[in-house]
Amino acid sequence: MRLKDFAARNIGPETLARLVREGIVVRPARGLYRLADQSADARRTLAEAAVLVPKGVVCLVSALQFHGLTLQMPSSVWMAIERTAWRPRIDYPPIRFVRFTGSALTEGIERHRIEGVAVAITDPARTVVDCFRYRAKVGIDVAMEGLRESLRRRKATSDQLWRYATKARIWPTMKPYVEAVANDT
Repeated sequence: MRLKDFAARNIGPETLARLVREGIVVRPARGLYRLADQSADARRTLAEAAVLVPKGVVCLVSALQFHGLTLQMPSSVWMAIERTAWRPRIDYPPIRFVRFTGSALTEGIERHRIEGVAVAITDPARTVVDCFRYRAKVGIDVAMEGLRESLRRRKATSDQLWRYATKARIWPTMKPYVEAVANDT
């Protein structure tokens, strides 16, 4: 929660400071608070990142992990922000930023409620295409795992992958991988 969330519930800054001193509430990052008995997990970390970067979109390996398309546990939350946007300085949770422009930041985005927070996350097909687009950063093995699992679990179709890859202009690069995995399954 943020300070404004406490204020909406008629909890003032003095009361919040007292709750932090008493150890009932912890402050993992500037402007971010949570109950002390709540442990950090992957989903909560996504919600915390979404609170701190409200216009950001969870993407790449973090989105693969959210959709259950990889066994990778990213050490940072991957978030996309507008190309010209100011890059926030955040110590916790660790966030790796990538820059998207125009429709790349709005198309193929799903909103999920996590811990009461609306979190923007790329859909499975879009996530796989983005992993191929940023394969130098995430690794081709991660992109292949996401592709294989998305087709095997029917979370994405070849047509959806083609549509996103064509818009991203990477279909010629991605096509042999999609065909190989589609023939394999």
